[in-house]
Amino acid sequence: FFWQLIFQETFQRPFKMISHIQRDVNNGWLIRSIHANGASLFFIFMYIHIARGIYYSSFFFTKVWISGILMIFILMGTAFLGYILPWGQMSFWGATVITNLISAIPYIGPNMTFWIWGGFSVDNNTLMRFFIIFIFILPFMLILLVMIHIMFIHNKGSSNPIGLTFNIDKIPFHPYFTIKDLMGIFMIMFPFMYVSIIYPYILMDAENFNMA
Repeated sequence: FFWQLIFQETFQRPFKMISHIQRDVNNGWLIRSIHANGASLFFIFMYIHIARGIYYSSFFFTKVWISGILMIFILMGTAFLGYILPWGQMSFWGATVITNLISAIPYIGPNMTFWIWGGFSVDNNTLMRFFIIFIFILPFMLILLVMIHIMFIHNKGSSNPIGLTFNIDKIPFHPYFTIKDLMGIFMIMFPFMYVSIIYPYILMDAENFNMA
């Protein structure tokens, strides 16, 4: 939401606007650092969640598993578009290489690539389309999938290490798991904020600080 107030998706402008946000907007550098590093942290925990699901054979709950897989693809697309929008060198060439892969699809590939680009190469039209998809389309698709995923989990029940499903073997979520989760959140937030404030660019590519 904050980026929409300032961000301009015209060609070469996004890079300058990111620089403006980081240099001139109050705490803009911190908001961007939390946003970028938070995305990396989110994917780390997402892969841990997937590994846990595989270990506990959660894939036997077919609807839950498929909805989760669809969420992964949506999140990967969101992360890819978010990586492109700053419009540095890595952003530009990442967009060029990945969208060019579509041209390898027989018969329809070149036309699809032309339609996605909005022209004969990656330029302003491409960036504008990616911005709209990133801000308005993918988030609502993700919210819908999250709701479906949670609904299936409530219907089937979540997997657990000992495989017990009867209510008599369970304990209330609050206060036991509430306290446990809050402790975990605090343990994660301290190192995360430390990295975001002291080493904000440690996970970013140096080449992406050069304008495309």
